[in-house]
Amino acid sequence: MNIIFYSHSTFSLKIDNLYLLFDPFITKNPNILKYKKKYILNHLFSLNLKFILISHAHYDHVCDVELIAKKMNSIIISNYEITNFYSKKGLKTIPINYGSFLKIDCFKIKYVWACHSSTFEDGSSGGNPGGFLIKKNKKIIYFSGDTSLNLEMKLIPFLVKNPINLAIFPLGGVFTMDFKDAIIASDYVKCNKILGVHYNTFPSISIDNHLVKKNFKKNKKKLILLDTFEKINI
Repeated sequence: MNIIFYSHSTFSLKIDNLYLLFDPFITKNPNILKYKKKYILNHLFSLNLKFILISHAHYDHVCDVELIAKKMNSIIISNYEITNFYSKKGLKTIPINYGSFLKIDCFKIKYVWACHSSTFEDGSSGGNPGGFLIKKNKKIIYFSGDTSLNLEMKLIPFLVKNPINLAIFPLGGVFTMDFKDAIIASDYVKCNKILGVHYNTFPSISIDNHLVKKNFKKNKKKLILLDTFEKINI
């Protein structure tokens, strides 16, 4: 498995010969230059982008869902309210909620608790926000979605047989955990390899990259902060 990071909380995950895209926020992203937005979209359109996973309904996580799903004939995976919103637009969906692992194609997925809010720009309900556990054989990735630190995270290690290989956490604070809470969250889920997301997109969620990395290192944790199109292997 490998991850390509695009910006904010948008990244793709390659499993075997297919790709999963998470929380696409490109065309209205103020952190991406205009020419790069077209380049990113063209890149995504070149992938075998079979699934789009949505953690919650805020515009900075669903901005380009409809555009990409229509172009790529992708299947949207999220909670019932979000998938219902898109199925009414004629898009393919797989509704899930807090529950068991579900086998989809070549991987397993579980929707897990996130402490946040979830409303579409038109005021429609986005249901309960969540995160995802993605499992392929013994490889496990935990994407928390937008969330504050919460004790439900302590359940995560009990839900999987093998250690989590990568935890993907927001770092920007204000609307989500800040980096100090993310360090605690990594203890809760028993994973010391963290990919940071949801930071430096807007002034309110700006961080000092050097300071944050220093704090993670002090706590004996590996923090990965990626630039657009940077990759990591899991």
